[in-house]
Amino acid sequence: MLVVGFPTGVFQANCYLVAPAAGEACVIVDPGQDAAEPITEAVRKHRLSPVAALLTHGHFDHVFAVAPVCDGNDIPAWIHPEDRGMLTDPLQGISLGGADFFGGRLEMREPAEVRELADGTTLDLAGLSLTVDHTPGHTRGSVVFRGELDEGGRVLFAGDTLFAGSIGRTDLPGGDMRTMNTTLRTKLLPLPDETVVLPGHGPSTTIGRERASNPFLLGLDDPSAAGPGRGL
Repeated sequence: MLVVGFPTGVFQANCYLVAPAAGEACVIVDPGQDAAEPITEAVRKHRLSPVAALLTHGHFDHVFAVAPVCDGNDIPAWIHPEDRGMLTDPLQGISLGGADFFGGRLEMREPAEVRELADGTTLDLAGLSLTVDHTPGHTRGSVVFRGELDEGGRVLFAGDTLFAGSIGRTDLPGGDMRTMNTTLRTKLLPLPDETVVLPGHGPSTTIGRERASNPFLLGLDDPSAAGPGRGL
């Protein structure tokens, strides 16, 4: 599996291009703010052919470039229905203070083709097999994508559900700490320790490393451990 990742925009949200190998079809995970140009450069450099954009959630720092990227390549965008509204009204996912930062306006539109994700389904795209897990908590429609590496390992595109040493914040519209705890306990902690986690912000990690040291995972049954987390 070829994974090309880079941070984008003011909030440095990670965008990933994923393909079986160079010179093949690929999917684009989270084409965020200012992502269109580096995506074009990565596609050219690795001789890739995009077939879909996969969105871990609807916050604008992860989806801002989805319309130009999808329509420019004639590909669909995939998003959970709970977060689809943010593609046309990104202020749905921003605090009042955040909306003021943008002058109360932040215009976006849907790509020409949008398909909706469902929990537990498997997407067979670009020669890849990616399982979708609905992981609400950061937003109502947050998802992660699970896949297997050629050498038998596992990879998780975690969006803003899990970071190295932290989790996604739960104090924005649609966020909920109790729901996040349930997601972490039932969807992520059961994964094998060697699963490589590629998060929506910051460096990569593994499930084993986070299981052993992430305070939000260590304290799942301790209400005092609940905090705002990271992300937009």
